[in-house]
Amino acid sequence: MTAISTAPAATREALGRTLVKLRQDGLDIVVVDADLGKSTTARLFRDEFPDRFFSVGVAEQNMIGVASGLAAAGKIAFCSTFSVFMPGRCFDQIRVSVAQTGLNVKMVSSHAGLSVGEDGISAQAIEDLALMCSLPGVRVVSPADVVEAEQAIETAARTPGPFYIRTGRPKIPVLYDDSYRFELGKAHLLRPGSDATIIANGIMVHAAAEAADILSQEGINCRLLNMATLRPMDDEAIVAAARETGCIVTAEEHQIGTGMSAMVSQVVGATAPVPLGAVGVAGRYAESGKWTEVMEKYGLTADAIVREVKAVIERKGGERSV
Repeated sequence: MTAISTAPAATREALGRTLVKLRQDGLDIVVVDADLGKSTTARLFRDEFPDRFFSVGVAEQNMIGVASGLAAAGKIAFCSTFSVFMPGRCFDQIRVSVAQTGLNVKMVSSHAGLSVGEDGISAQAIEDLALMCSLPGVRVVSPADVVEAEQAIETAARTPGPFYIRTGRPKIPVLYDDSYRFELGKAHLLRPGSDATIIANGIMVHAAAEAADILSQEGINCRLLNMATLRPMDDEAIVAAARETGCIVTAEEHQIGTGMSAMVSQVVGATAPVPLGAVGVAGRYAESGKWTEVMEKYGLTADAIVREVKAVIERKGGERSV
């Protein structure tokens, strides 16, 4: 699986233009912003529908309260800021006002993970998926590219109840074209394989695709799953991968001990125990620098995935397909 020829784009670019289109289609959308609408692209909605856009300033807790009130009044309420601020700064408000009520609030957070680059340690959200997945009833999505992000945002708008969608700062390769259809709660098979499975989401899907290409050249046949939806997770796809390929490696831009790796491990351990490996943030914060260099230094790369796949194949006995 390689990227299509479309120019690279950041997943955060999906928000504003998708919301404009959905409002033009007649959806009763309102947007609450915490002073970062330019970076999240929510400001595009403000420019088209200023009477439906509410800026609360640097007050993320208030943003959740306002969005919840609008949702209680029957609106499809979107709110956006950076992942380090939502859920980082307003987890209690999300828990009480959104998750426990089940209100129709859609939280779209940008600038997640280590790929914030020069913004440095204080801006690195490597806990957000764990926090949001801990809340019953909240659907959690980490799209692989801008096409999937657009479709995930539309799915959220058209599906009642709370959503958290994680987007990123850097421009990355576009994997999908307009024929792709995002399905909430379903992993997408990017590549079949029988020697091992790589399960990735977000920015790491492209790195995983590169790793699968490298391994293929060495005669290792890897299945590749894009696990964009973390809640609800596609347990069926995980169990099938474990039973049919005999080992799994996860790849995520998040702490491996509390993110997708931990969640996949729970499913595998309870149903089809096989050797597991993980590529992600290993229990520490990073530092400031160019985002590609930060990802390289902390091992969030295709080469790291290649090494981990070889290690888990070795642990299952070294079998390969013929």
